[in-house]
Amino acid sequence: MGLSQFLGFFVFLLLSRVIAAATKSDVKFDQNYYITWGNDHVLSLNQGRAIQLSMDRSSGSGFGSKLHYGSGFFHLKMKLPDKDSAGIVTAFYLTSQGDKHDELDFEFLGNREGKPITLQTNVFANGVGNREQRMHLWFDPTADFHTYKILWNPHQIVFYVDDVPIRVFKNLESIGVGYPSKPMQIEASLWNGESWATDGGRTKIDWTHAPFKAHFQGFDISGCPADDDQNRSIQRCYSSQYWWNSEKFWKLHSTQKAKYEN
Repeated sequence: MGLSQFLGFFVFLLLSRVIAAATKSDVKFDQNYYITWGNDHVLSLNQGRAIQLSMDRSSGSGFGSKLHYGSGFFHLKMKLPDKDSAGIVTAFYLTSQGDKHDELDFEFLGNREGKPITLQTNVFANGVGNREQRMHLWFDPTADFHTYKILWNPHQIVFYVDDVPIRVFKNLESIGVGYPSKPMQIEASLWNGESWATDGGRTKIDWTHAPFKAHFQGFDISGCPADDDQNRSIQRCYSSQYWWNSEKFWKLHSTQKAKYEN
């Protein structure tokens, strides 16, 4: 291959990646999601490529995926409410239906202006939760968009902030630890959590700052659509034909381990 051919091939690959990335970010909200509650508190922006959820005394708001999924690598780009957000919960999570449900949570617990927002993660399996972990982020999540991701496959669940793994939940069903396996819907919401979210519920919402607004982007979904037969969905959605189930994603690689430990 000559130099001109090599350069042409390189430019072709570069353009292909740019086009692919642009196509993903170009997915409109209505393609994969719908408003689940608080319709009059949801605003579509940038021709449907961004969504604003708002909350005031009358209501919060939320949206969910049109399909349920049995595995995947899920993400949303989020910018949290600014100013004084004490008592407010902004959530991105996966959840199944029914009493003994499975659930994977990102919950951002608002705070008084100038104080750090707490990120809480949780894992429910067959209705059993109580696995909350809390942390403060290394940036201001109200200042700009960041990507929050959940990897879910037969081997592990990993919560990511941008490209940094912040929590790993391994599949230890072999020793009796419950592991999420039910088809789950992707949901996002902005709601009143002042009874518990900030200082254990002692710090309440200051409604003079309402309406509170959270923004979302990135509505493409990498997931295995589930059907009504849970056992069939598990077998199909755990297949290695899906890239997020491949051996590469069975554990953190060395660079991810270093970030995780930090």
